Order: sequence, then C-alpha cells, then structure tokens
Amino acid sequence: MNRQAKRMMQKQKATGQDRLEAMRQRRAVTPERKGRTPARQFLKEVRQELKKVAWPTRRELVGYTIVVLVAVVFLTALVFAMDLTFSKAVLKVFQSGG
Repeated sequence: MNRQAKRMMQKQKATGQDRLEAMRQRRAVTPERKGRTPARQFLKEVRQELKKVAWPTRRELVGYTIVVLVAVVFLTALVFAMDLTFSKAVLKVFQSGG
C-alpha cells in the first residue's frame, strides 16, 4: 500500500469516527415537546391566514364557473357518444356472428 492509499484510509477512518460522534450527539438531544394550541389561538391564526389569501373577484369566479360547466358538458357528451357508438358496434358484432 502506498502513501496515498494510507492517507485515504486514515481520512476515511477519521470521517467515519466524526460521523459516529455526530449521530450520537443527534440522538442524545431530545426535541422539546410543545403544548397544544388553544382553540382561540388556532382560530385567530386561521383568520389571519385567510386574510392573506388572494380571493378571486366575482367576475373571475363567474368565468371559472362557466369554463368548468362547459368542460363538464363537453366531456359528458363525448362519453355518451363513445358509449353509444361502442354499444352499437358490439351489438352488431354479436348479432352478425350468430
């Protein structure tokens, strides 16, 4: 084994010891338990957070609602058409095979 390999081995051994020591220290420190938040404090914080929300305007909300309804109607019609087409095709296949 040459000098460079010996140095690498010593370095790895040292870092391994450091890691073990760090892990032992982390395990020794126990996290401090926090008490429960009272209901009044919780509701106060909820209210503060809701004030920070960027609520959509009425116009935006109406626009979003229209987009959703159009998409639902379109997809419903698409599924209905596909169901009708496939059911007729399946009936045709089984009727002609008999």
